[in-house]
Amino acid sequence: MGSIVAKFGGSSLADASQMEKVRNIVMANRDRRFIVPSAPGKRFDGDTKVTDLLYELKHTVEYGKDHKKVFAKICKRYIEIRDALGLSIKIEDYLSQVEQDILEGESSDYTASRGEYLNGLLLADYLGFEFIDAADVIKFDRRGKYDQSTTMDLLAHRLRDVDYAVIPGFYGSMPDGGIKTFSRGGSDITGAIVAAGAEADLYENWTDVDGFLMADPRIVPNPRKIDCLTYRELRELSYMGANVLHEDAIFPVFQAAIPINVRNTNHPEETGTM
Repeated sequence: MGSIVAKFGGSSLADASQMEKVRNIVMANRDRRFIVPSAPGKRFDGDTKVTDLLYELKHTVEYGKDHKKVFAKICKRYIEIRDALGLSIKIEDYLSQVEQDILEGESSDYTASRGEYLNGLLLADYLGFEFIDAADVIKFDRRGKYDQSTTMDLLAHRLRDVDYAVIPGFYGSMPDGGIKTFSRGGSDITGAIVAAGAEADLYENWTDVDGFLMADPRIVPNPRKIDCLTYRELRELSYMGANVLHEDAIFPVFQAAIPINVRNTNHPEETGTM
């Protein structure tokens, strides 16, 4: 059996209909064994990403204001997805625990990471895959720097006997067990790390564009897609502001000589950029 790690961005998992697209993509190729989800993103113009709602929740609690209204919005997003997909997971219990932890002073990193954590639980239940908490396999050192050696050992050991799993993006844990996040967009980094740890044949990064384009579509109408890039060209584009892929997500797969395929969840028939 081959091994593909597929990371899905926030727009790909924004609601139940998007989740359904993701499930169809995953099930279309049984080599897609390890799935890395982001938190639910915007469903429409003017909508708020769940991660931003979580930051707002944390600030509301810190300033001693009534947090219930913000927390209700977060709950509504997850419960609506759960109910629309007909899942049985008691997501309310997990949401209550998150609320309690934040009220008791959990960190901003912990708060922000719960978007991916909760979405990972829903997606694992929907796909029938094992759920692996990223805090158990992705590690940072005491200075808060990503600990590659420890992480690779943990992932290799943990994934050895697992056929299919969901591993939330964006976060890991410190030596004391506290949650630590990557920078914004860090689910791309998690996907690349999992691909390296699993010694995957391919790292798929599913987003809301057909791949890398030859020009900024906000400036040039209908620019052509780039079919193939080198790692060096990809990194240059990322540094110059191409928002398709987080620049730090390139090194783990480059180091392991794993190809990246950037594809569009809404147009899975497109081959994307390799």
